[in-house]
Amino acid sequence: MIQPQNNRIPKKVKTVHLIAVCGTAMGALACMLKDMGYQVTGSDNNIYPPMSRFLDEKGVIIMAGFDGAHLAHRPDLVVVGNAVSRENAEVVATEELALCYCSMPQAVNHFAAAGKRQVLVAGTHGKTTTSAILAWILFSAGREPSFIIGGILPNFMSNYRTGRGDCIVIEADEYDTAFFDKGPKFLHYTPEAAILTSIEFDHADIYRDLDHVRDAFGRFIAKIRPDSLLVSVDDDPNVTGLTASVACKQLSYGAKTDSPWQLGQTLIRPPVTHFQVVKNGQEYGTFRTRMIGAHNLKNILAAIAVADHLGVTPKEIAGALDSFSGVRRRQEIRGEKRGVIVMDDFAHHPTAVKETLRAVRSHFSKNRIVAVFEPRTNSSMRRVFQQDYATVFDPADRICVRKPSMLQKVPEAERFSSERLVADLKQRGKDATHFEDTEAIIDDLARASVGGDVILIMSNGGFDNIHERLLETL
Repeated sequence: MIQPQNNRIPKKVKTVHLIAVCGTAMGALACMLKDMGYQVTGSDNNIYPPMSRFLDEKGVIIMAGFDGAHLAHRPDLVVVGNAVSRENAEVVATEELALCYCSMPQAVNHFAAAGKRQVLVAGTHGKTTTSAILAWILFSAGREPSFIIGGILPNFMSNYRTGRGDCIVIEADEYDTAFFDKGPKFLHYTPEAAILTSIEFDHADIYRDLDHVRDAFGRFIAKIRPDSLLVSVDDDPNVTGLTASVACKQLSYGAKTDSPWQLGQTLIRPPVTHFQVVKNGQEYGTFRTRMIGAHNLKNILAAIAVADHLGVTPKEIAGALDSFSGVRRRQEIRGEKRGVIVMDDFAHHPTAVKETLRAVRSHFSKNRIVAVFEPRTNSSMRRVFQQDYATVFDPADRICVRKPSMLQKVPEAERFSSERLVADLKQRGKDATHFEDTEAIIDDLARASVGGDVILIMSNGGFDNIHERLLETL
């Protein structure tokens, strides 16, 4: 077994090896380390663009598969990704060679966040988007922030930045840290300011139930220092129940009249939404955004509250929002052919699916919306959300559901049924179809799509490159 005493970062580090380097956060960390002057290598089973290209352009040496020989150069430090088990060949080699090792958040804390004011964004939904908005506001205001975020920001063409400023924005994940540390990643950080967007049951492979999830977020809140700030949403009972008696400074945001930060009047004029922000009962400013949906206005409001706390002016915030280009895979239009718009979104949890469809409907009110859904996460492939999914597709005119491609990973008694979901949707009067594979979906959409259709593809994975293949077929 890997030795606990070697779970440390040595004083002198020149070479770092990352096991499972092609994950979004691990890849960002590898690039940050390279930017800082370290010699960086990495390995993974799944090496494919865009992450493989991203790492290669940075000069990170990537080795295919997991093999103890990849550690023959005896790196000063091994960073172990949370997708790796203790039986992994490189973990075994780390033990045999008595190499120092750590988790991804330990490395971020030590190398990227050391000496910086940590600004964390946590919550079941909206973490990536809210982190991205806040990072762009700080950058546009000349604050030179660092950040590490779980999505690509087109404004930077990156999901990380090593800035000269004193702040780092971190998307704070509640998923477990590593096989040797089953606690949530966000417990490793010490925020000066934190945002809490929402709390719902998710990650069924990690958490038993909603109480288990709430307990994790409760520990996160309890770690926030009394002199630090927590900005929390005002309409989520799971959040308000935990934040009712916090020790730190606290501000709430949303639509409630007693919240210090509120959304005021909103006017949707596609492709732009105009909205008013109210601070402590007084108008703070009127802003514009090309992001769509009420959920994104709340994400923006949370980012504004923290930016204001950090000294950014309303004028600077307005300029940043005008130039913010969104986040890849969050209502991202991938292309248009024959008058058919193909849009990509990361939505996979029932709440995310519902809010994404509502957002798209609000901006494409006269178009036919075709929702294409791939249940792919450890939670969505389980029947835990089976009934919930049947109620969240109402804004769509047609729904295409793919059979989960990795269903064999889930015990048979716990498996989600795409056939049952389609049957339940039809019972609600919806036009829904079940598909065994991606090829069948592409063929069907190519035949049935007409000009004006908006095809919204929802998955947290690559979905067999359906977006580009569909556009080519159209």
